[in-house]
Amino acid sequence: MAMTLRLTDEQTAALRATADREGRSMHETVVRAIAEYVAKRGEKRDALIKRILEEDREALDRLGSV
Repeated sequence: MAMTLRLTDEQTAALRATADREGRSMHETVVRAIAEYVAKRGEKRDALIKRILEEDREALDRLGSV
């Protein structure tokens, strides 16, 4: 699937510099950045769910036995 990514001149320059520094194309740099973002969001979500389950275990157990 193709898409157009509109960046400011400053964002384009930063992307180009990052891609050059890492020896990658701008496309590959964006694809990797998206993959990392999605993975981190999933990790944060999982950690938050775990924390809620731990902190509210007693209340959740009571709700489950109703």
